[in-house]
Amino acid sequence: MKSLKLCDTTLRDGEQAAGVSFTRAEKLDIARLLSECGVEQAEVGIPAMGTREQGDIAAIAELGLPMKMMTWNRATTGDIDKARATGVDWSHISLPVSRIQLQGKLRLTPAEGLDKLVRAAEYGMGLGMTVSVGMEDSSRAEMEFLVELVNRLYREGIRWFRYADTVSAHHPGQMAERVSQLLGSVPADVELEVHCHNDFGLAAANTLSGIAAGATWASTTVAGIGERTGNAAMEEVAMAWRCLYGGACSVKPERLKELADTVIAASGRSVGDAKPIVGELAFTHESGIHVDGLLKERATYQMFDPGEVGRAHRFVLGKHSGTGGITHVLDGQGLMAGPDTVERLLMRVREYAEAYKSNVPESLLVEWLLEERRQSQDAG
Repeated sequence: MKSLKLCDTTLRDGEQAAGVSFTRAEKLDIARLLSECGVEQAEVGIPAMGTREQGDIAAIAELGLPMKMMTWNRATTGDIDKARATGVDWSHISLPVSRIQLQGKLRLTPAEGLDKLVRAAEYGMGLGMTVSVGMEDSSRAEMEFLVELVNRLYREGIRWFRYADTVSAHHPGQMAERVSQLLGSVPADVELEVHCHNDFGLAAANTLSGIAAGATWASTTVAGIGERTGNAAMEEVAMAWRCLYGGACSVKPERLKELADTVIAASGRSVGDAKPIVGELAFTHESGIHVDGLLKERATYQMFDPGEVGRAHRFVLGKHSGTGGITHVLDGQGLMAGPDTVERLLMRVREYAEAYKSNVPESLLVEWLLEERRQSQDAG
């Protein structure tokens, strides 16, 4: 299976999430961590937003990271001039390609839109910039137009194109079919990136499907933050590609939690305790059946060792705990209890969990055990 390449857009599309605004210091930290994590390419901002954004992008460029960087731009000479001034020499030029967006937003016909893209691409390349082309709302565009667009811009020297599922119009089967059809109608050295949004919770699945169908690059954001319901989460895509598809990926799994914690803190948002890979509860177990299985053989309830992503299994006590969980917690505290005592403790754990709708602190379990022992001594 081929290697997955990541173009992360946390610093662009991630910051477009409602209410998210990174400081320059936060952007620099995120950029460093993305590079240290093994991300090959990052989209680092939108120069047309103004001088502050341009300064932020320039500061990121000055870090001299080995990770390649691009800026996001509309198909206008003004945007491209601002992009060039930041010192980032890769200009990603985007334009809607569906009729509903071309006509509804820009009042352009497909032919006029294509001409606008060609002129912008020629202008950027004329300035000595690397240019890639973003096809906004690709999933609702006519395939014939996409093929025409890629082939036309290929003749102009463009090799990288972004297939954007802007409004989450695809399911994984459609994504695979469309990517395969498009790539089958353009030169073999075209590098296609899939950029998926998460309105139906399918961004990661659609991204993986597109890569498996022949796309080269996966567009992601850390923890999936982004416009509306977000984008494909980098950590989910990277780990699923490795574990489910058997593919390679340059991302260093052990750095994912640190990266996600940094982005989540900077965003001021909560992505949920049960978020795959990076959520606080991602490797937390309460169920007696699961705990018993994991204590006997770790492969029973895991597709990969949490240690790969710098995490560890954590067992907690609650309504669905079993005697094995009670014994395991006590062992960790250097304490022992007989079978009858463990059963009584388990009943108290379940009663507490139902009454308080929460897990039982280990310290409370220890307190109960010591209480049992005192009562036993008093009775003796």
